[in-house]
Amino acid sequence: MRTLIVEPDDSAQSLGRTLERHGHEVQIVPTGKQARRLFRWADLILLELELPDVDGVMICREISSERDAAVIITSKRSAEVDKVLGLQAGSDDYLVKPFGVRELLARIEAVMRRVRQEPDYPRPIVHGPLRIDPVGHEVYVGARQIQATRKEFSLLYLLASAPDRVLSRERIMSEVWNDDWTASRTIDTHVSMLRRKLGSSDWIVTVRGVGFRLGPIPAPTPLHHKEPRRLALLEPGYGDGGRSSGSAG
Repeated sequence: MRTLIVEPDDSAQSLGRTLERHGHEVQIVPTGKQARRLFRWADLILLELELPDVDGVMICREISSERDAAVIITSKRSAEVDKVLGLQAGSDDYLVKPFGVRELLARIEAVMRRVRQEPDYPRPIVHGPLRIDPVGHEVYVGARQIQATRKEFSLLYLLASAPDRVLSRERIMSEVWNDDWTASRTIDTHVSMLRRKLGSSDWIVTVRGVGFRLGPIPAPTPLHHKEPRRLALLEPGYGDGGRSSGSAG
C-alpha cells in the first residue's frame, strides 16, 4: 500500500520505517506544497494539520475533492472543533498525538477495510434536479456539480436509493461505515455538509429518534418578472439634429 506521510516533525522518519516493516511503500513530505504534488500517488495519507506553509484542513479538503485516497489526520490538536473540521474536510479518521503504533495500525486497517468495501452503485439516480452518477462518482443539482467526498457520496446515494423511506442510523452505519460505531458521530457532520453543498436543508430530513430520509423535491424559487420597458414615442426631429420635418434649414 502506498502511504504518504505529511508531517514536518522528525518523528515521521521513524513512523515511516515502522510502516515499511508492515508492507507499506512510504513517502514523507513536510509541507502542504509538497503534499499537493504527491497525494495523487497515495492510497493512504497520514496528515498533520499544523504544517509550516498551509493549514492541513485545506490540504485535506483538496485531497477529498480530487482523489479517493483514504485520509487519516494525525494531529496534536485535540479540541472537538478541530476534529469536526477535519471530518468535514473529508478525512476518514482523526487520531490525536501521541498515539501508539498498534493503535495507528488498527485505525489504518479499519479505514482501508471500509474504503475497499465501498458499495457497488448499480444505477444512476434522478430525483427532481438532483442527479447522482455512480460511474463518474458525480452529483449534480441542475447544472451545478456538487463536490462530494467519498463518504458524502455513499450517504447521499443510500438515501436517494430509498427516497420514501426513513433510514435508521444503524442501517446508515452498517452500509456506509461498515458498522464502525467509532465513527457514529460523523453521520450528523456528513448530513450537515451535504445540506450545505446541495444548497438547502430540505434535501435531507432528520426524523428524530429514528434516522434520516431524502426530502421532497424543493419547490423552484419563483422568478420575479419585471414589467417590460415601454419605448417612448420618438418626438419629431429626434435623431436629425433637432430639426422636425418641414422645418426651415
